[in-house]
Amino acid sequence: RMLTRIPSVVAQVFLLLSIVLVIAIAVIQINQQQILSPGLKYGIVLDAGSSRTTVYVYEWPAEKENNTGVVSQTFKCNVKGPGISSYESSPGALAKPLDDCLNKVKERIPVHLHKNTSVYLGATAGMRLLRLQNESAANEVLASIQSYFRAQPFEFRGAQIITGPEEGVYGWITANYLMGNFLERNLWRTWVHPYRKETIGALDLGGASTQISFIPEDPEEHFNNTLQVKLYGYNYNVYTHSYQCYGRDEAEKRLLALLLQKSNTSANVDNPCYPQNYNTALMMRDFFGSLCTQSLRPSNYYPEQLVNFHGTGDPGLCQEMVSLLFNSTACRDREDCPFNGIHQPKPKGNFVAFSGFYYTINALNLSGHFSLDDFNSSMWFFCSQSWAQLRFMLPKFEERYARSYCFSANFIYYLLVRGYSFNAETWPQIHFQKEVGNSSIAWSLGYMLSLTNMIPAEAKLIQLPLKPSLFAGLLVFLTATALLCLLFLAYLCIVSHRGKNIPRVEHVFIPE
Repeated sequence: RMLTRIPSVVAQVFLLLSIVLVIAIAVIQINQQQILSPGLKYGIVLDAGSSRTTVYVYEWPAEKENNTGVVSQTFKCNVKGPGISSYESSPGALAKPLDDCLNKVKERIPVHLHKNTSVYLGATAGMRLLRLQNESAANEVLASIQSYFRAQPFEFRGAQIITGPEEGVYGWITANYLMGNFLERNLWRTWVHPYRKETIGALDLGGASTQISFIPEDPEEHFNNTLQVKLYGYNYNVYTHSYQCYGRDEAEKRLLALLLQKSNTSANVDNPCYPQNYNTALMMRDFFGSLCTQSLRPSNYYPEQLVNFHGTGDPGLCQEMVSLLFNSTACRDREDCPFNGIHQPKPKGNFVAFSGFYYTINALNLSGHFSLDDFNSSMWFFCSQSWAQLRFMLPKFEERYARSYCFSANFIYYLLVRGYSFNAETWPQIHFQKEVGNSSIAWSLGYMLSLTNMIPAEAKLIQLPLKPSLFAGLLVFLTATALLCLLFLAYLCIVSHRGKNIPRVEHVFIPE
């Protein structure tokens, strides 16, 4: 009996162990599966602005978050030369400056991914103006870009002129995305929607247009200028307006046109916004050649005629002249209509001001948040300097920017205070910023984010703790062990049962 009990106990132990191991391995294999990223995807956006073109390279994990990629900027390259709208008479000359940046981009993106990498070109206000002025020239420039990219290894998704409201909303998306207002990582390192996090407004100042975008107190009230954006599964109603001809460069052309109009002579004109003792000769077409100044052209307009501008560095007079660029009479004293007859809700919450806003503020030696008084005193001080002194004041000295910073500062004051109704109390809510981390605040990232909604996510690769062959082998082995143990126990039961039923034979010893 002792001999049958030991094998029985051993078989039961093996049976139990086999069952426990089968269950444990199955549970671990199911629950501990590791999801591997199928790798990175890349996208290229060309921001074809009025004054220059910038190439951005973005990357994101191939699996997406609620239908929108978690995108980051990995490379940025400024294309040499002016904006694409300047190539209206020689569209073929666009290829060479683009080549320098595109060759660097090819090195940044793995070669095997080139053919799956989408390229998008978005042209802004410079091309919007050219299309209004000369549609066939605008089409030729876009066609030249199309043919250039057909010879590239990337998947070209087209060159398009984006609208002002689109530019505004894409800038708003970029700013809020980089500030973490759409997504944040929780304790478990997974992406979640931030709880009750306020979005920020976006202020963008380009060369030919400027945009304001924010979520107003009551989006329903301003539905004409409100665009609905869907990101990461959430809807946002964003008020946005783009002011054509209120970009920095076009506004300055309008100022030069006004100064010439008010001057007694067309040969020598004083400019209170240029630094003292600064002199420059500009051709009439440099400022009258634009659609924004067409209505100010004199009857005796000769495109090649030179006009000498002499800087007087007069902050008070400069302010007075800049104020004439804003038509406030069209509003007839309506409170929600700051200028140009445009209906705008009151700015709400915090704002980030980037592009031209940032560069001008930086030139005034200011940064981040500061009071309106600080801005005004810095502007007044800067505008009182002579051309010789400016060389020592600016961190980076380039003539065409240096001569215009005083004008830009005054223009920004009028745009934000008289135009958008910021005041001494709300001014500190504006943060002047160029980038967050390594990503530039520009409409191009918002454009890319919106477009990733159209780029299909790749399937996730699942890595299991055990290779499928090993897992199957172990299951077969343990199941077989359990079955053998069961059979052995069944055999022992039968043997034991038979032993009980055999009748006992008693030997009777009869004494002889």
